[in-house]
Amino acid sequence: MNKKKIINDPVYGFISIPTELIFDLIEHPYFQRLRYIKQLGMTHLVYPGALHTRFHHAIGAMYLMDTAIETLRNKGHNVSDEEEEAVTIAILLHDIGHGPFSHALERTIIEGIDHEDISSMLMNKLNEQFDGRLTMAISIFNNTFPRKFLHQLVSSQLDMDRLDYLNRDSFFTGVSEGVISSERIIKMLNVKDDHIVVDAKGIYSIEKFLIARRLMYWQVYLHKTVIAGEELLVKIFKRCRELTIKGEDLFATPALKHFIKGGISKDAFMNQDHHLETFASLDDTDIMAAVKVWTGHNDFILSTLSQNLVQRKLYHVDISNKRPDKEFVNSLIKKAIKKYNLSEQDAGYFVFTTSIRNNAYTAGDGNIGILMKDGHVHDITTASDNSNLEALAKTVKKYILCYSKELI
Repeated sequence: MNKKKIINDPVYGFISIPTELIFDLIEHPYFQRLRYIKQLGMTHLVYPGALHTRFHHAIGAMYLMDTAIETLRNKGHNVSDEEEEAVTIAILLHDIGHGPFSHALERTIIEGIDHEDISSMLMNKLNEQFDGRLTMAISIFNNTFPRKFLHQLVSSQLDMDRLDYLNRDSFFTGVSEGVISSERIIKMLNVKDDHIVVDAKGIYSIEKFLIARRLMYWQVYLHKTVIAGEELLVKIFKRCRELTIKGEDLFATPALKHFIKGGISKDAFMNQDHHLETFASLDDTDIMAAVKVWTGHNDFILSTLSQNLVQRKLYHVDISNKRPDKEFVNSLIKKAIKKYNLSEQDAGYFVFTTSIRNNAYTAGDGNIGILMKDGHVHDITTASDNSNLEALAKTVKKYILCYSKELI
C-alpha cells in the first residue's frame, strides 16, 4: 500500500505524511476519532466558521514540527531520524486524549482527570499495538527523554501546539487578531544548553505571538457567549447524571451511558482498560444525539436546558472584575424559583456564578528565552522593550454571572 499521502490543509497548503509509522497512526481509530471532536467546543455558536476539529489541529502541528526540526538541523543541531520521527509522533498524538467538545466537558465526563493524562494512556496502548515503536515518542511527551529541547517543541510556552492553534483558530473564526507569523518564529528557533530559545532578531515576532494569544483568549476562547454555551452543556451533563443516579434510564449511546453513571475515580479510570476503551469511542456526536433526544424528556430542567442548547437560547452572561452583587444574584434566584417552580438548589441550573482566569505568559514556567548576540539568554519580558509584556505575565481573574434571559 502506498503510504506517501498528501493532505490539503487550508492553513498551510499541502502537507506530506513523513513516515509509514505516522501514516499508520493517523489511520488508527483512536486518531480518526479526532475528526468528530470540535477544536473549539461551543465556539461555533459565536463564530459559525469554528467547526474545525482536533484532527485538523494535530495534522497542522505535525507539519510545523517538521519545519522546526529542519530549521534546527540547518543551524547545526544534530537530530537523528529516529528522534525526528519520535518528536513528530509526540506532537501528532498530543491531543488524542481530548473528549467531546474538547475543553468544554474536560473534568466533567471524568472528574479529576485531564486530557493530557488520557493522551498519555492512549499513547501507551498504541505503543503496545505497535510493538514498542512509540517508546521514544512517549519519553519525549512525558519529558523523560535526555534531550529536553525536544519536549519543549511539544509542550512549552512556545510549542508547535500553540503556534498551530492560534493561526488555525484565527483562520476558522475570522478573528484576525490571532494571526501570527508562525513560519518566521520557527525560523528563529535555536537551541542553547538543551533549551529551545529564539534568536534575538525574532523578538518582535514573539511579542506579537504573546499579544495575539491574549487577544484570542478574550475574543474567542473566553468570549462571554462561548462561556454561555459551554456552561449550558456542563449543566445538561450534570442534570442527566443527577437523574441517572436517581434511577432514571436516560437515552444515551452505550459509550455515553457508561460515563453518565459517574462514580469512576481517576485511579479506576487509569487502571481499568475498559474505561479507556469506552472513552476512545466517545465524541461530539454521542453528546448531541443525546441532547436532541433529551429535548423531549419529561424532566423540566433537562428538557429546557437541552432545548436551549439546540435552539441557541443561551444564558445571559455578565463578566466583571468584581464579584457579582449578592443581592442581585439572590433576586434572580428567587425569580427562577417562582417562574419555574423549582427548589433553591435546582434554581442553580438557571442562575449561577463562576470565574475565569487568563494569562498569556507565565514567567519562570518554561519561559521563552531570547538568545542575544553576545550568547546570553534573557527571558522575553526582560529582553523586550515592550512594557506591556510584563502585564501579560500577570494572571487576570474575572467573575461571571450566568442566568436565564427569561429572568431579566
